Amino acid sequence: MQLFPLIVILLLFAIQALRARSLITSALWLAGVSALSAVLFFLYGAKLVAVIELSVGAGLVTVLFVFAINIAGDDAIDAKPVPPLSVVLPLAVLFMLLLGWFVWPSPAVAAAPAIGEPPLAFLLWQVRGMDLMVQVVLIFSGVLGLLGLLAESKAPLEGSMAQEVAARRDREMLKMETQALQMDEVSK
Repeated sequence: MQLFPLIVILLLFAIQALRARSLITSALWLAGVSALSAVLFFLYGAKLVAVIELSVGAGLVTVLFVFAINIAGDDAIDAKPVPPLSVVLPLAVLFMLLLGWFVWPSPAVAAAPAIGEPPLAFLLWQVRGMDLMVQVVLIFSGVLGLLGLLAESKAPLEGSMAQEVAARRDREMLKMETQALQMDEVSK
């Protein structure tokens, strides 16, 4: 079966996305999972779902993840997983068995030959050409916009965005407390 290696690679990408210590690395592995899922959708005949998964899952979501990680900061993940391993492993095995059951061809059902199905190049450039071009332009402009936002000679924040907001709030609170103490001294 020619799809089996593709499914194995997809599962390896998913495992790497979960094991990555860096959020940006995890987001890139997840983009690979989305891209391979789109290929599988296409090979199984769900062409419109494949195009949407590729453009939204691998393109737009990855750009948004990278943008959010750059703003929030990419601290290493040292937390232990919340669900216990004794729950996660049986669920993972169950889902892998279900995936195998759905993917493995049934010997009772003979695969019908594709009659008159147009080639991929015709589908992409003739039938869905305008959709494809719009999606490419949107993804390209999103990446360029993100690079424009992040292209500074010096990073605007030393720490993460949450730390910067908390520090600003603390400075404002200290200033307000100082003003309140000064007003109390003046009134006495």
